[in-house]
Amino acid sequence: MQENIKATGKLTIVLRDEHGNIKEEHEHENLVVTTGLGHIASRMAGTAQGVMSHMEVGTSSTSAAAGQTALIGGGLTLGRQAFDSYTASGATVTGVATFAAGEGTGALTEAGMFNASSAGTMLCRTVFAVVNKGASDTMAITWTITIS
Repeated sequence: MQENIKATGKLTIVLRDEHGNIKEEHEHENLVVTTGLGHIASRMAGTAQGVMSHMEVGTSSTSAAAGQTALIGGGLTLGRQAFDSYTASGATVTGVATFAAGEGTGALTEAGMFNASSAGTMLCRTVFAVVNKGASDTMAITWTITIS
């Protein structure tokens, strides 16, 4: 008998104007990177790695690849926010982070999930068509990781 365990994820981006009206809403698949898989395995063994706690957005359009450990340096990192909530239900973990007005502003094309407010271990990364977040806009990202 052979079992194949996979970690997959998706994120939903909701961009709102200063009045709370939805400007854009997108859903994207992501890549759980090699360091992310190692993080999952180490947490199962009880080693002292911090839980995933932050999302970061940036401007690189370089494709996601398994060996990446951070957002891509050729772009700009425009902001990292702590999760508003982070919950587990069955084999699914969901994190939500909000980038308020003035935070993460710019032409966003990538996002990553990390276990620290700076640096840290990256669990996953995704690249998407540009989302133009204005200075008065707010953006909520909901990131769902499923182990199957």
